[in-house]
Amino acid sequence: MTSLTEAVVAGAGAAELAGCEVPPEYRAAFLRREDEGVFEPGQDKDVRRTLHVGEVPMPALAPDEVLIAVMAAAVNYNTVWSAKFEPISTFRFLEQFAKQGGWAARHLRDYQVVGSDAAGVVVRTGAAVKHWSVGDRVVVAPPYIDEQDPLAQLDGMLSTGMLAWGFETNFGAFGHFCVAKATQLVPKPKHLSWEEAACNTLCLGTSYRMLISERGARIKLGDVVLIWGATGGLGAYAVQLVKQAGGIAVGVVSSDRRADLLDRLGCHAVINRQDIGTDGTGEVNQKALGQAIRKLVGEDPHVVFEHTGRATFGASVFVARRGGTVVTCGSSSGYEHTYDNRYLWMKLKRIIGSHGANYHESWEANRLLSLGMVVPTLSRVFTLQEVAQATRSVQVNEHEGKVGVLCLAPREGLGIEDPLLRDRIGEDRLRLFRDFA
Repeated sequence: MTSLTEAVVAGAGAAELAGCEVPPEYRAAFLRREDEGVFEPGQDKDVRRTLHVGEVPMPALAPDEVLIAVMAAAVNYNTVWSAKFEPISTFRFLEQFAKQGGWAARHLRDYQVVGSDAAGVVVRTGAAVKHWSVGDRVVVAPPYIDEQDPLAQLDGMLSTGMLAWGFETNFGAFGHFCVAKATQLVPKPKHLSWEEAACNTLCLGTSYRMLISERGARIKLGDVVLIWGATGGLGAYAVQLVKQAGGIAVGVVSSDRRADLLDRLGCHAVINRQDIGTDGTGEVNQKALGQAIRKLVGEDPHVVFEHTGRATFGASVFVARRGGTVVTCGSSSGYEHTYDNRYLWMKLKRIIGSHGANYHESWEANRLLSLGMVVPTLSRVFTLQEVAQATRSVQVNEHEGKVGVLCLAPREGLGIEDPLLRDRIGEDRLRLFRDFA
């Protein structure tokens, strides 16, 4: 601990934080370029072999950036990809970014601090930062956007320079400090602890854009929405958003245990994927899935919330109703999809590609969280020293919801500023995934 980190943990005010010296190094979880070839073809690419914890140099701060003392962070699947060095090494992303020159060049190091979800305290601001100050409690949204790209004024996610923070950039969430653009910050919800606040932004923002935003499916009252992986990081937020929008959520899970959790979350209808089975190719049995949905809710889905990829995409296109929409943000089971295109064109269906959330969408999603309309899906919490094991649990799908990491926070349950709102929401809702785990 340094004088600055001690002051942050003690809850010091802005003047004291500003008076503390920024340390030349800080503790973080990182990948090493030298490990890029460590995995042999066909072997288990265990991320515990490549995620290291130790001291790294403190980077310089660009004029539009803030330095944040990280109280807690959370694991996303992109850290699994980074630590496996696939589909390509993220050092390739850093090389490409560094070619821009200027401040981008400092991201290319022989190490990469990863992680795309964080909550903490602003301890320094760049000269061009206007809306944030030292001492502010914030959460970091992952889109790292070039605001000077004209397309960014239309939609930041269309910006050609848009990067995923802590995946395609350096100095990410898993450390005592992180560096982020001022346009990545949203206010920390006051009724949440540090670890609860840190686990939402990437998955909640992604789900919000996919379902609620005008750039996604724009679900409406009464829409039937099929949600794959409905107790996972993305799916559990999708279930909540569908409920709040007045839709009918049909969640798909892989076990009876997860089906029970989904019932407790308030999902309207639950399908155990094991009851559907697979076809001769190993993909989901499309007709059995369609029959199960109609048996439960009486009609085909208006929208399919898709992020699983190869194993489910053909079924998603098949079961969506005439004129329905498949909205996709990922392909965790494989990127190359096959589906019968007749069901798409002859029944006038749409496929919408969605990626992350722009700054306005992130802000609106965080507002729902701050109002208590959406609750965190945090299920397990590890220490920074255990970040490799935390990421491994996500890699092998041992978890429900989100997995958190304590960075500077010495224990769980700290950082709550509005206990009255917390009481109104109820500990049983806020701790649903924790208590279930």
